[in-house]
Amino acid sequence: MFRRINIVPRWLIFCLDLLCCALSMGLAYFIKYDFSINHIDIQELSRNLLIFGLINCIVFFNVKTYAGIVRYTSAQDSFRILFAISLSNGLFILANIVSLSLGKDVFISNVVIVITGLCSFVMLITYRVLVKYFFVYIKNLRLDKKRVVIFGAGETGIATKRALDTDPKINMSVVAFVDNDPRKSSKVVDNVKIYHADYLERILLEEKIDSLIFTAPGMKTEEKNKVVDLCLDNNVKVLNVPLVRTWVKGTVKTTQIKDVKIEDLLERDPIIIGESILNEQLSGKRILVTGAAGSIGSEIVRQLAKFNPQTIILNDIAETPLHELQLELQDNNLLNNFIAFIGDVRNKSRMEHLFETFKPHYVYHAAAYKHVPMMEHNPSEAICTNVGGTKNMADLAVKHGAIKFVMVSTDKAVNPTNVMGASKRIAEIYVQSLFCSSANGEKTRFITTRFGNVLGSNGSVIPRFREQIQKGGPLTVTHPDITRYFMTIPEACRLVLEAGSMGKGGEIYIFDMGQSVKIVELAKKMIRLSGFIPNQDIKIEFTGLRPGEKLYEELLNDKENTMPTHHEKIMIAKVIPYEFESVSIHIEDLVTLACNYQDKEVVRLMKKIVPEFKSNNSTYEELDKELEFADA
Repeated sequence: MFRRINIVPRWLIFCLDLLCCALSMGLAYFIKYDFSINHIDIQELSRNLLIFGLINCIVFFNVKTYAGIVRYTSAQDSFRILFAISLSNGLFILANIVSLSLGKDVFISNVVIVITGLCSFVMLITYRVLVKYFFVYIKNLRLDKKRVVIFGAGETGIATKRALDTDPKINMSVVAFVDNDPRKSSKVVDNVKIYHADYLERILLEEKIDSLIFTAPGMKTEEKNKVVDLCLDNNVKVLNVPLVRTWVKGTVKTTQIKDVKIEDLLERDPIIIGESILNEQLSGKRILVTGAAGSIGSEIVRQLAKFNPQTIILNDIAETPLHELQLELQDNNLLNNFIAFIGDVRNKSRMEHLFETFKPHYVYHAAAYKHVPMMEHNPSEAICTNVGGTKNMADLAVKHGAIKFVMVSTDKAVNPTNVMGASKRIAEIYVQSLFCSSANGEKTRFITTRFGNVLGSNGSVIPRFREQIQKGGPLTVTHPDITRYFMTIPEACRLVLEAGSMGKGGEIYIFDMGQSVKIVELAKKMIRLSGFIPNQDIKIEFTGLRPGEKLYEELLNDKENTMPTHHEKIMIAKVIPYEFESVSIHIEDLVTLACNYQDKEVVRLMKKIVPEFKSNNSTYEELDKELEFADA
């Protein structure tokens, strides 16, 4: 029945407020005259009630005390009421002062005014709070309500609790706060007790908790993972409150409370980079980003924007994603001095036009084909883009005197087992050898960065699993033992910028990717986070390794070792040097073969350029046998 109660009209609240004020004045007279009605001048009381009512009508109408929804009364409403009461009573006191200055009697005793003000404030707040808690009580009478623990007893946690209490559509009851701060332990907020995090498991079991909501934004990922694992082991659903900056008008909405994402559990501590050096290098410079519409390229653009460059040239062949990036930059006021330049890095004349027009000081080369199975079936395209495109951009950077050329590579370039990884390794070899050659007259500094998979990038495993879960499964994993390194897109791009700033030329920087993750365990965790049971509600199927796929990714070749840098998460790989003249000839031949789409010959020559390229689960494994036989 109570669920059908609509929001009462404003005029009714307005009238209730006036009635409370009138009763307050009557009560004030009773208090002043010791509750003896015989001592009260009824004519004076009637006159003052009329004047007080008129004053309050004007004040309440202008201050809009009636505008709020009573069941959602907040501290802000209380301040508005306090201001209105103070103003109306202040006008009475002002009238008394004017009357005395004219030699006449006061309209009303100041004692009555003070008592009236106090009683009015108490009554107006009390009836609002009673209505608010009445609706909370009715909401909590529902027998099927879910029992919730809020992790984090800070301002965000308290705001979340109040949002849950006041939303009639949310069927949740907060039974406890949990916090790591021992100073908050055993204290009570809104009639809910705060427990130390050490007691979480006991609370989950004894209180039969259905859900846990994270509201502690500064919590370390390792600690968060432990809490999530504990919740999943006890069949407790885990939810997350977004960052304060995403709240609507400074208030969290219940619709913003979402399931915890696997990305939240794979993140690591924030990376600190030397922004002063980057600002010194990039401020006022023209910067070219190739592949700007892609996952990595677009994030590089976002991060470059804060270093006040003169111009950022956004280069990509994909029209729609580039247009969307342009709109995003405009809407968020991230950058006003950007230029969207559609063009294919394989088209040298188009890229020549780009360099001649804008003469970039810095080049961040992120344009590449990256999907292993696709490139295994299209090796000529992989070479044309990943090698030919990189060669075009590197040659033009030298020709037009660019200061630095930062190439985004991959961990799949190490001991490659697929065409994609081998193509990126050949591109690495070219830019390294070009830096050391006489052809690099202006000494453009070439820097290469290597890292593994990035969370949420286009075509990555996590969005794929999420789609499969939404369809009810099954989740497809290639092999039960396959592992991968993961890094967030912002984290990877911060390290790219940092490595680019410290590079003197010719280095290959590798990033600390943390611990490798077993993909099948990742799949199981994503299923459990979605509220399902792996292999019961949603099955996991093993499809077998795809063409060119490895079980384990590597960051270094067997013949390579690393040197530390000033940044603990960035190392320099010591790699085998190559002579530019021979590399250039091989790559010219390779690109020519690729342009003629002679796939088998393309792969054969790739294996000669990169001897450690051994195909895995691919039709090109026969070429390895041929080359081994020829060497023998």
